[in-house]
Amino acid sequence: MKFIIDPKIFSDFANPKIGVIIASGIDNNGVNPEIASLLRTEETKIRSSFKAEELSLHPNIACWREAYKQFGSKPRDFRCSIEALLRVILRGDQVRDISKLVDLYNFISIKYVLPVGGEDLSKIKGDLNLCFADGTEDYTPLHGEENDSPKKGEVIYKDDLGVLCRRWNWREGERTKITQDTKDAVLVIEALDPVTKEDLEKACNEFAELIEKYCGGETQVNILDKNSQNFHLTFSFNLS
Repeated sequence: MKFIIDPKIFSDFANPKIGVIIASGIDNNGVNPEIASLLRTEETKIRSSFKAEELSLHPNIACWREAYKQFGSKPRDFRCSIEALLRVILRGDQVRDISKLVDLYNFISIKYVLPVGGEDLSKIKGDLNLCFADGTEDYTPLHGEENDSPKKGEVIYKDDLGVLCRRWNWREGERTKITQDTKDAVLVIEALDPVTKEDLEKACNEFAELIEKYCGGETQVNILDKNSQNFHLTFSFNLS
């Protein structure tokens, strides 16, 4: 099993950098009050330092709005995951507790203002690809039941069976979602310029440390960019 990025992604967009964390042998059962406290602290910081009407101007969000325009999705109608998450916070709501691993990636996402997502590695069939849709792929949205194929040219994550996430980081799919039974996961933190590789590495390393602290298991961090466009999704564990 490999993680592969279409080379055209690197030529079409603003220096994409994808941090990939493999977590294996984790315990994702239940929620953790310490993680909830981390989230509440970051939510308070967001409300004191961001204004909803200026959110689209933040450089870490403006770059994704431009990327969405490039592959034909209106950012006013379809918001990248971090913009959607911050808007939830700025309207006074709390980020919903889901599971330890998902709560941790939401914490990292709002702390660093970066899109973060993840999939249950055992549910991925074949290679994991970040590429452009041909428009025929199967996709069932998170908590959905009906197929909602992507538009041709849309940036997607997909495997041999269909789409894992539409519009790059807009909405994940039902089939490979992380659950409390997840033991092995692949997590991604996504960056476009002006976010630096060093900033991305810092977020990835903190995320990996928090996973091991609260979920156990072991982690491995990889950074994909124009100089390293794929790697084997294998670990010192039996992932195949």
